[in-house]
Amino acid sequence: MSKRLPASLALYRVGTRALTPLAGWLLHSRLKRGKEHPTRIAERRGESKVPRPSGPLVWVHGASVGELMAVLPLVDRIKARGFAVLVTSGTVTSAGLARQRLPHGAIHQFIPLDAPGFVDRFLDHWKPSLALFVESDLWPNLILAASERSVPLILLNGRLSERSFERWRKMPSAIEAILKRFDLCLVRTPSDAKRFGDLGAPRLSVVGNLKFDVPQLPVDDSKLAALARSLAARPVMAAASTHAGEERAVIEVHQRLRTTFPGLVTVIAPRHPERGPEIGALATARGLTIALRSAGKLPEAGTDIYVADTLGELGLIYRLAPVVFMGGSLVAHGGQNPIEAIKLGAAILHGPFISNFAEIYAALDGARGADLVADTQRLAQRAGAWLKDTDERGRVVAAAQKTVNALGGALDRTLTALDPYLVQLRLEHQSNA
Repeated sequence: MSKRLPASLALYRVGTRALTPLAGWLLHSRLKRGKEHPTRIAERRGESKVPRPSGPLVWVHGASVGELMAVLPLVDRIKARGFAVLVTSGTVTSAGLARQRLPHGAIHQFIPLDAPGFVDRFLDHWKPSLALFVESDLWPNLILAASERSVPLILLNGRLSERSFERWRKMPSAIEAILKRFDLCLVRTPSDAKRFGDLGAPRLSVVGNLKFDVPQLPVDDSKLAALARSLAARPVMAAASTHAGEERAVIEVHQRLRTTFPGLVTVIAPRHPERGPEIGALATARGLTIALRSAGKLPEAGTDIYVADTLGELGLIYRLAPVVFMGGSLVAHGGQNPIEAIKLGAAILHGPFISNFAEIYAALDGARGADLVADTQRLAQRAGAWLKDTDERGRVVAAAQKTVNALGGALDRTLTALDPYLVQLRLEHQSNA
């Protein structure tokens, strides 16, 4: 089949095979930067110490935390139907989330590097019966090799930004050859469907965005009670999933508001928790008192900035902060998902860089369920207004929750589309038993 591949994909296969000897150097470099798990490097070469479960195996792949969060309810439903589930992702933070949130018996592995030898080793071991790829993490060797082994491929929650669409248009034969390997592409919006269709996806269905159907984030009740006691009677605002450059703005907002709101605590939860000490140093340099959650600290009476530099605890923050600025949106990152915060009653502020969640924010802003803040001054104004006026804040939260509820349903529609494949797997297993 490789002879029939477009030249660009054939060259990609040859190039990644030739570069495979450099994989050790690449993984070691990533390990030093904290981007690989020190005891699970072998998984990136397609090796595993975990045995394959017996029977049909549904393989779900998502790039990182956001994709994994979107499909957790789907994984729960598939597992509840009696299927073995393998979940793969590519980041250390997503592995931590998988450890905390996957249902009992579901397996997590790091996705192998996209080199033919590693991909073959991975597929030889796991022998997936059905492969579900989330959003747009499309690794050519992985997809081609799975297709060549007759593994049905389905794209879930498909999304394609205008920027990615234009990039793929420069390689039309390559992306068409990849997309035609998919039995079905389940996409979020009509715009996504048009882009995927223009690139050559033959079978498309618009089912909505799985991220609207995520459940409330879980919480440890004892930790919630302890943090609530430490924040009792103090005004609180939070900045969630922040990126470099945004914390400085949030710290400035805190300084502007602290006079109007005595005792104000600003919680900063960085997207990458290892940046906690760096953020603490920024606040200390401005004369503010900080506490790091990673050091086991709770806010004290004099704490100005509480750095929540831990994994899997946004459920705590969203339950206790009535106003939340969603990070990744004041810098050119593309924004972060606001739905989890909305479901826990937070009023959402966001910056202008929201391309990753453009449809969600457009719906929220249009319904006055969130507010765009283009700079530090506007962020301070809106945060201050919502901290002061609980009625206005309540209206914003109600509008946001109504919007999110109205846009839900993608999980059920996705399961309906997957049903024929799951039934077929069960029938094949029964006939072979």
